[in-house]
Amino acid sequence: MIRRILQIALREWRRILTRPDHCLVLLVLPALLFFFYAWIYDKQQAQNQPVAIWDEDHSAASRMMTFLLEQTESIHITRTVESEAELKELMRAQEIIGAVHFPKGMESDLKRRHPVKVAIYTNAASLIPGKLVYKDASTVLVTAGSGIILEKFVKTGVPKGKAMSLVLPVNMNSYLLYNPTYNYQHYLVPGLITVALMMMIVMVTVLLINTEWHEGTMTELRAIANNHAGEIITGKALAHLSVAWVNFILVNGIIFPLFSLQHPATSWQLFVLFNLLALACSGIGMMLSAIFTDPMLALDAGLFYTSPAFVFSGFTFPRWGMPWYDQYYANLMPYTAFLDGFFKVYFMELPLRYASTEIVKLLLFIGVTFFIAVFFLQHKLNKTPLYAAPART
Repeated sequence: MIRRILQIALREWRRILTRPDHCLVLLVLPALLFFFYAWIYDKQQAQNQPVAIWDEDHSAASRMMTFLLEQTESIHITRTVESEAELKELMRAQEIIGAVHFPKGMESDLKRRHPVKVAIYTNAASLIPGKLVYKDASTVLVTAGSGIILEKFVKTGVPKGKAMSLVLPVNMNSYLLYNPTYNYQHYLVPGLITVALMMMIVMVTVLLINTEWHEGTMTELRAIANNHAGEIITGKALAHLSVAWVNFILVNGIIFPLFSLQHPATSWQLFVLFNLLALACSGIGMMLSAIFTDPMLALDAGLFYTSPAFVFSGFTFPRWGMPWYDQYYANLMPYTAFLDGFFKVYFMELPLRYASTEIVKLLLFIGVTFFIAVFFLQHKLNKTPLYAAPART
């Protein structure tokens, strides 16, 4: 049996290498696409974003705050405006990502300890750049405003320590974990690579069984496997798992180190999760291929199933914020379980045992889909004469 399975796996490798569509999708496109994804976000962070200043105070305090805003990583002062209408027009024209408004009398109100409303405008359509501008601007404004009040207290003879407690009665420290600089490349590229690989595996494996019937090569395959569906499915799965190893070496051994995305302590954990994802996707593809005799119908079903994986996985929007039926649908895709485990072992660098729940889910996907694939294929083999093909639907 092992010899027959290996023979089927080698036969499948020959099909991959000799069929342009399989070779392109499994071996050529991943290399090009993965490099392209990493290169797109090579800048990594949104820095020096264009910001306008609307200064109605024209004071030493507003000039100091403008200078401090310019020193931050995310803000680059490119324009000055004289009205809110002008500010909004520049934002609509995408010439600025944000703006800061210093109201008239700001400095004198600060020194009198009167409330001051400094407005920060951000383009929330650009979610992360807008958040970065708001974060840096608010930090500068609060710090600078407190500094002005502190200076007044000290000049009146209040000890600096007491003055600090009056100005800032609560000392807050903020800690951003796992991606503190909002690095696009570090966060997005691994997710884009893995979801693209998932779709590629499913799109190829949905054609593995039905094309054998349609091209008249199932007779040869049945003879090798002694008409055992389990051996056919296992042999093909081993071949495509080894293709996934090639892509794992490409990702973890070349792309991650080249673009400084690698977490060396996580290689083994990633390899385990990567194998489980590849097997789960292969199981889904072969299950559809065994159920649907028509390759185009199987391909449509595979596309319908995998296309929303990135959106529903929780990568860009938390699943707990989605309606219950979307959360349910998300759990029907192996990428969701993989991504939860991926966050734990890659970003948080936790031991593999922390991803045990996700591993169990992926194993369930593998067990159920492979069982269904073997069941339907064996049913077709049993009801179809050895030298005939099933009727096309």
